Amino acid sequence: MTAAISVEPAGNLPAEPNSFIGRERDLADLTRLLGHVRVLTLCGPGGIGKTRLAVRLAAQLTGPDLADGAWLADLADTVDPALVPRRVAATLGIRDEPDRPVAETLADAIRPRRMLLVLDTCEHVIEATATLVQHLLASCPQLRVVVTSREPLRVRGETVWRVPPLALPPAAGEPGPDLAEHEAIKLFVDRAAAVRPAFALGPENSAAVRRLVRTLDGVPLAIELAAARVRALSIEQIATRIDDRFQLLASGDRTAPPRQRTLRAAVDWSYNLLTGTEQILLRRLSVFAGWNLEMAEQVCADAQLPAAQVLDELAALIDKSLVALDGEVAGQARYRLPDTIREYATDCLVAAGELDAIRLRQVEQMSQLAQAVVERVFKRGDPPWPERVAIYNRCTAELPNFRIALAACLEFGLAEQGLRLCSTLRSPWIVNGDVTEGLAWFEKFFALDGQAPAGSSGVVPPGRAGAPALAWALMMRAELAFEQQDYQLAARSARQGLEVCQAERLPGTAGAQRLLGLISLRSGDQRAALALAESALAAARSDGDEWEEGLSLSALALVRARLGDLAAAQQAFEQALELLVDNNRWGYAHTLYGVGSLARARGDHAAAIKRFTEALELFREIDARPEIARSLAGIGWVALASRDLELAGASLTESIGLSLATGHRLAIARGLEAFAALAVLRGEPRTGLRLQGAARALRAGASQVSSIQEQARLDELVGAAQPAVGKDEALELLVAGTRLTAYEAVTLAIGLAEPAHGGPGQPGDGGLTPRELEIAGLIARGLSNRAIAHELVISPATAARHVANIFTKLGFSSRSQLAAWAAKRDQSA
Repeated sequence: MTAAISVEPAGNLPAEPNSFIGRERDLADLTRLLGHVRVLTLCGPGGIGKTRLAVRLAAQLTGPDLADGAWLADLADTVDPALVPRRVAATLGIRDEPDRPVAETLADAIRPRRMLLVLDTCEHVIEATATLVQHLLASCPQLRVVVTSREPLRVRGETVWRVPPLALPPAAGEPGPDLAEHEAIKLFVDRAAAVRPAFALGPENSAAVRRLVRTLDGVPLAIELAAARVRALSIEQIATRIDDRFQLLASGDRTAPPRQRTLRAAVDWSYNLLTGTEQILLRRLSVFAGWNLEMAEQVCADAQLPAAQVLDELAALIDKSLVALDGEVAGQARYRLPDTIREYATDCLVAAGELDAIRLRQVEQMSQLAQAVVERVFKRGDPPWPERVAIYNRCTAELPNFRIALAACLEFGLAEQGLRLCSTLRSPWIVNGDVTEGLAWFEKFFALDGQAPAGSSGVVPPGRAGAPALAWALMMRAELAFEQQDYQLAARSARQGLEVCQAERLPGTAGAQRLLGLISLRSGDQRAALALAESALAAARSDGDEWEEGLSLSALALVRARLGDLAAAQQAFEQALELLVDNNRWGYAHTLYGVGSLARARGDHAAAIKRFTEALELFREIDARPEIARSLAGIGWVALASRDLELAGASLTESIGLSLATGHRLAIARGLEAFAALAVLRGEPRTGLRLQGAARALRAGASQVSSIQEQARLDELVGAAQPAVGKDEALELLVAGTRLTAYEAVTLAIGLAEPAHGGPGQPGDGGLTPRELEIAGLIARGLSNRAIAHELVISPATAARHVANIFTKLGFSSRSQLAAWAAKRDQSA
């Protein structure tokens, strides 16, 4: 069977928090509609159930047309429209590429995928969402998009579906079994029974329930809020009080749409039933994208709301359907406010005159959290590595809250606090692939001129950053720029940070010198690199910074290796491992990778495999996918050198699958070069040359010129292919490879790694596996993909993938070409 390319799970849809009620007809119509349209926007007011409907729709759509699953990107907390493509890419695990718009990388990565993308809560970034959707639809022919928004995207090909309220019973009629079949009644009864298990619809309450759901106009969120009150109030009491609230609102904004007034009345009524402390907590929670109990206690508690009381008040808000449980992170329960409730609570926070003060408390809390993480995870000893992984996962979960805090710092003119927060987020931004976003935040804070912007509350006086914060920020920006391969910005920032430290006699120069050394190494100035690495090491030891000492030793080892002094390089690496083994294992894993590369250079295959594998295991623990792919590739290259083709194929297949999933063209190109070598070793030089051509095209697209080492590898490949392939044909095959898309090239490559069923393919097989030869014969007999699937007892999707692989390997575009090839092969057999 053909090896799977993608290593991604088939989607990320969340589990539904409770039972899904009604909407059967809507779901049936929408399912049919998505068979004919590519972008579907579910429109409607807040609380109408757009998100629940979209998630349920996505969950029930299956089949070969969506073999790559359904993915939900929640844009509710995306304040900056420029970050919309980045948020979608992050959801799909796609990383930024240097000097390339993320929308382009995103489109390339998902172009071959048969998937559904759900973009949720888009109204506040509607133009940016529309631009991205238009680009993706034009670039990705097998992509379908579902959008939830209070207004349409207004892009070509969009179908707008106005989400209706739940079906209501007629205004009058005899109570009976038919009443319980209406969607709005079903929802109320289900949610009421959840808070009061003895609740049931009967003759004594059916009229009141009918009246209540009709008053609430079938709006799901309004019905759920009312149902949450049956624990303390009768249905009549609930209905009467909501009626009173409607009459009060009727004298207010008459221009609001009716269902918007309905929801406002329901939320208003529910809020007014809260105790004073419950109201305080609810409105203050609106500054979070999500939170745990400790965060709520730190930000929301004061003399009006003691910290010891927060848990009880939070539980009460959950009981009343105003706060939702949102899973666990690092062993702690998480909570969130539904979007509509959060909007209302923010309005209440403004009305109470507390908005600026609570936002600044949230900034302070997130700053303390980030600083505590830095202090705990970049030192030797405790905490142990599993606890550090949990801390890292917590940071990832809090990234939306960090963005809220950064936006507040920018608005209030808090340059130093913003720069410090950016600096502490350096590592999460690198590991999560958010380097571009991190650099953008740094630029915004460096641009602050020390004056409070218009609209600032003036609660904290603004001002320029002090020298320690400035030096740290410059060096952390240099780290991000280096990761982005913007070596010019990295060098400039590192030098500026170094100058501030030297002028103010501050510690911490080691990091800047280490980076400058690595940049010099990449530019070919090995002597400057050596001097800088040695200076970095001396500075780290002088500062007593064991983390930076370990990194400086690793950098020194790289320089020594490039100079050809492998023994000195080995010694420096071993010293680095001793310092980093009980420190942050991110650095330890990178050093292990360096030791593996050194062993590979010495020809010590066993040691290289051992070190690459150890690094791989650590990178897997934090899901650092580019590093996972690199470690696997290292194993693959060593396995090729030792002629362990099975291990090479397995490692390289997973590696290139990850690179394809993250959208990095340079990483894909390197993977294809490894597969080209594998092809020659497997006796398929023509395939190898096509893969090498594809790799060269990807390198050119990524503005990466092949190095001397890579050119030597190409020459070796062409030389190895010479006995079977003439020079002219070799050139033609290289050119043919440049015409392959990344997906086609990867598909061709992974076919090499398949276990041979009964031995390798025979001459004239075109590189097809025995299974693919069998399917080629069925195609020649005129069978469709579905008929092939039935014949071989496989899924139609699997059959389709086999057919696509066969066409790619043979360079055909039609079944008639394949049939002619199969007939000719049979005649020569």
